Amino acid sequence: MPKQTKFTILCNSLREKPKTWLITGVAGFIGSNLLETLLELNQKVVGLDNFMAGYQNNLDMVRDSVGKERWSNFTFVNGDIRNLDCCRKLTKGVDYVLHQAALGSVPLSIKEPLLSNDCNITGHLNMLTAARDAGVKGFVYAASSATYGDEPTLPKQEDKIGSPLSPYALTKYVNELYGHVFARCYNYKSIGLRYFNVFGKRQDPTGAYAAVIPIWFKAMLKGEPVVINGDGETSRDFCYIDNCVQANILAACADDAAKDQIYNIAFGERISLNQLFEILRAEVSRFRPKAAEIQPVYAPFREGDVRHSLANISKARKLLGYEPEFDVMQGLSQTALWYYTNL
Repeated sequence: MPKQTKFTILCNSLREKPKTWLITGVAGFIGSNLLETLLELNQKVVGLDNFMAGYQNNLDMVRDSVGKERWSNFTFVNGDIRNLDCCRKLTKGVDYVLHQAALGSVPLSIKEPLLSNDCNITGHLNMLTAARDAGVKGFVYAASSATYGDEPTLPKQEDKIGSPLSPYALTKYVNELYGHVFARCYNYKSIGLRYFNVFGKRQDPTGAYAAVIPIWFKAMLKGEPVVINGDGETSRDFCYIDNCVQANILAACADDAAKDQIYNIAFGERISLNQLFEILRAEVSRFRPKAAEIQPVYAPFREGDVRHSLANISKARKLLGYEPEFDVMQGLSQTALWYYTNL
């Protein structure tokens, strides 16, 4: 009999007593996966996106996956978190907010710091203010492991950070500071989830600021060059999307004692880019045998990137009941199949 985790118990409870959720950035990679899971749990969902980083195709895929009846529980709004009136309208009558909307690229933030600040700080403050005024029970926002900056200690512990290495990292730290200030000044407590390199289905492989895993999957499947920035010994704690979805739902429904906190959300293990390349090459070779011959092309390090990243996830385990179900190998195997089918 499958183990009854806190998450499975919570999911059963939600099915019996559906709630209303608001997801910002709903047409994005993480947002659309949250939407899919919540609709499968028979929840009512309002989704906000301006398609700056999200795609209609992601929503179409969710619709096809969950079916017509569950899709009818979803209301989409084309809007912008930088518009306070829009945020206020959407938070009325909502039980939980999962705030995922942001410009999530380090290189883009270096190129466009004003835009990054506008979306990630002003937009975040608008959502937090609107949720507070609407009496939203649970407010969860996407924080980032980029907040650790130049702090060299591994594994990363939530209470020990360094100086930001990019405008993006700075904006995500400011989000956390606003969260704590709202708890102190208004007794409105939120939860920030520091994501560590989330990957999985519907992660965009195109564009100048795409993440490494979808870029490499696309390149290997299409027979294009695979570029590794640096010497390949840079390491990351890669986190499969289903683990991230679990953390968001647990955090939204968390007890008051677990709120006004920041949590690392990862698997708790790290691999180098060279190791990641070998794993992806082996996975893609199942579908495209010629991929076994691919060799990487090494390029200079990217400005603003940290050298190593590894999370201590004991706090999320203890206070949220977070138990990541998928390790990197399991996640990459499922992701490889998805990209092969959809590319």
